[in-house]
Amino acid sequence: MAEDASPAVRPTFDDDRPVHTEPGELPPEVQSPLAPFDGREPEAPQWFKDAIAQEPERRFVESLGTKLELLTWGEVGKPGLLLVHGNSAHADWWSFIAPFLANNYRVASMSLAGMGASDWRETYAFQDFAEDAEACARAAGLYEGGRKPIYIGHSFGGSQVFYAAASHPERMHAAVLVDTGFGGPPPAQQKEMERRAERVRNIPTADRANRVYPDMPTALKRFRFMPPQAPGHLFVADFIARRSLKQAPLEDGSGMGWTWRFDPAMWNKLDRTAMNQLSEGGKPEVKVPLAHIYGERSGVAKRARDGAPSPLPDDMIQVAIPDSDHHIMVDQPLALVAALRALLAAWPA
Repeated sequence: MAEDASPAVRPTFDDDRPVHTEPGELPPEVQSPLAPFDGREPEAPQWFKDAIAQEPERRFVESLGTKLELLTWGEVGKPGLLLVHGNSAHADWWSFIAPFLANNYRVASMSLAGMGASDWRETYAFQDFAEDAEACARAAGLYEGGRKPIYIGHSFGGSQVFYAAASHPERMHAAVLVDTGFGGPPPAQQKEMERRAERVRNIPTADRANRVYPDMPTALKRFRFMPPQAPGHLFVADFIARRSLKQAPLEDGSGMGWTWRFDPAMWNKLDRTAMNQLSEGGKPEVKVPLAHIYGERSGVAKRARDGAPSPLPDDMIQVAIPDSDHHIMVDQPLALVAALRALLAAWPA
């Protein structure tokens, strides 16, 4: 399981945290891929425009006293899919993937507590995320298709899906993890991440709130992916980044600006006890079918293939996406769609 880490050096199932910095501070290897656009939207292909034009129904569901953001596509009564995003991300990370699945499925995408438009909590825990997922699945009608839903989770969301699958197999038909890893980075990579962290300022932490930027272009120039990687499709990065922001009062009281929508203290507030207990004594027994889709270039997935400790079953179905890093929906969104369609059509038996 993951060891505690500073906000800049985090466990490998952590995800794409936007980091904001002062002008001129970013070394080239960690610059925002959106900085050259100065607030302009990158050109997008027609398939992407058509996908995001299929707007989901947006609402909130209450779980454990917390309001959770929920997006849904497709007809109630079809088999259910629950999509779970990575750390510091939000439900719209799936908004250009879900429409390709909605003809055959009732699809729901949730924003985890502390992220997206969902409420923040004093503490976060794996068992609470599992209850939240069940509440969203029920509210979205994912059980109305004659079978239990299939959960699909990316990165940190994949770790939540894995915990739910191991702890509550009665709630799901199967589970798909998307580039999900466990355990910290190897020593050499951790040193490199620490070196980079020393050169980056204003990373939000438990005792330092997210900065409020005067306008959207300024905020977008601070967006980057974590773990660091090449930008993939810039039109996808731009779509995700814009929906990672919300309006907030400027620090000097002169008006409204833009800030990140995630709780900067989430990682410090996360209680890993239940997840750690799950793997005490070896790999947990998972009674639901499991599959893992990973990026062929992903360092997160490579560590597992190189023998890093993992609670995942050895005989789990593995599907590699060529020419993709950790954030597959950014690098190869249509390949991810194709992999999910093929997998769900033939599996589980």
